[in-house]
Amino acid sequence: MPTDPSFERVSITPSILYFGTPVVLLSTENENGSFNLAPMSSAWALGHVIVLGLGAAGQTAHNLRSRPDLVISLPASAQWAAVELLAPLTGRTPVPEHKRDAFRFEPDKFAAAGLRPEPSELVRPPRVAECPMQLEARVAHARADAAGDFLIVEARVLKVHADPRIVVPGSQHIDPAAWSPLIYNFRHYYGLGPELGHSFRSRTA
Repeated sequence: MPTDPSFERVSITPSILYFGTPVVLLSTENENGSFNLAPMSSAWALGHVIVLGLGAAGQTAHNLRSRPDLVISLPASAQWAAVELLAPLTGRTPVPEHKRDAFRFEPDKFAAAGLRPEPSELVRPPRVAECPMQLEARVAHARADAAGDFLIVEARVLKVHADPRIVVPGSQHIDPAAWSPLIYNFRHYYGLGPELGHSFRSRTA
């Protein structure tokens, strides 16, 4: 990898800009009381608010417009294969026209991915039992993005569930040495490499 600031750059036009973002699984409630499960990789946190970028025509966006409760489950890097089983599925029927060439309708995505729903405590959608971290949340704001193709959702986290093996003993902190999120890097799956350092604000150094 070049580190010289004088190294020549080239201008490119990538089809997507997933430049290394975490994968999350979103559980939402369908109109008939069943539950949808969808993978996505446009998620980031502002304190205890999670900002999500969703396809505006998908089932998750459809659900959240009228039923604002959701669960944001974060898979570990080793669970990438289950995430990929979900990737070509949609809970929307009929399948939106722009997805018909590559996606198929699946009413039970938990079973299709070999994952188990686990009851939540504060919201109706279930957690993904196998995920080491699960965030029960509720939509606070939702709006269209600048192009009108996506729904930008701000969700307040109501409760955090974590596997005790990724928590610093006797604390309320996730141990970054024990937690390895699944990273979506230009449509390829990665885990984390060795630690390079830590922020001066870290409480787990």
